[in-house]
Amino acid sequence: MSNKKILVTGGAGFIGSHLCEYLLKRGDEILCLDNFFTGAKRNITRLLNNPNFELLRHDITFPLYVEVDEIYNLACPASPIHYQFDPVQTTKTSVHGAINMLGLAKRIKAKILQASTSEVYGDPQVHPQKENYWGNVNCIGPRSCYDEGKRCAETLFFDYWRQHNLRIRVVRIFNTYGPKMARNDGRVVSNFIVQALRGEDITIYGDGSQTRSFQYIDDLTIGMVKMMENENNFIGPVNLGNPKEFAIKELAGKIIEMTCSKSKIVYKLLPEDDPKQRCPDISLAKKELAWEPNIPLEEGLKKTIEYFRNII
Repeated sequence: MSNKKILVTGGAGFIGSHLCEYLLKRGDEILCLDNFFTGAKRNITRLLNNPNFELLRHDITFPLYVEVDEIYNLACPASPIHYQFDPVQTTKTSVHGAINMLGLAKRIKAKILQASTSEVYGDPQVHPQKENYWGNVNCIGPRSCYDEGKRCAETLFFDYWRQHNLRIRVVRIFNTYGPKMARNDGRVVSNFIVQALRGEDITIYGDGSQTRSFQYIDDLTIGMVKMMENENNFIGPVNLGNPKEFAIKELAGKIIEMTCSKSKIVYKLLPEDDPKQRCPDISLAKKELAWEPNIPLEEGLKKTIEYFRNII
């Protein structure tokens, strides 16, 4: 049993709440930090009575003074609807937030993991994406606040490692889905499931031939913990995602079938800078972490549909 004190920023969010739960079960003490811009108390309600769980409302763009052994930095709106709502704040969260968390880690000598993103690859011209690919990002587009914010955060992490010998870890997270996703976050899996359950038209942007790879939340949680715990001094960046690719229209068809929905598919214009292909090469994660996703799409979708059926 582990008994570390661990700070999880963005801990009431979709990914953060699953991570908090996993670490609590393992025996750690958790300080869950969230400003509740996209996080939700319902995600962590059942953890509040656990004596090893503490909740703190705080925005990481402001300094924080706590004592912990490890920091998982997940705080940042991650869906286009939310990160484009206040793009300046999104960049501040990625950049000022990283500076504050790295400063904290340096002061208390904590190990710190940055939840980066496949968005650092932009609309990739290399397929599948390996960690040594520098990406194809529009630095002045509507998605740039998130893409460039996360790229700058990675820069800061590696500079703190080089300059201050800080113990860092960087993971690049690809499309992840599962229970506790927000129904209004604009992500493709939650969008399609909510529309199908309500019998509304399922909206596909573009012709639906663009591809994504979908990993279930439990696989990602294990990957992040393995990255934090690895003894090889492997700092990353490392892709955490599912290398099995699906066309968006294929996903829509599968969800209609699994929900027994009468929804029709409608097509709309593709948003600016939306990637045409997104698929990780995970050979580095396999080699360094002995990690790969295990939960098939159908199994994960079943659990996610059940979750949304209960809350709609």
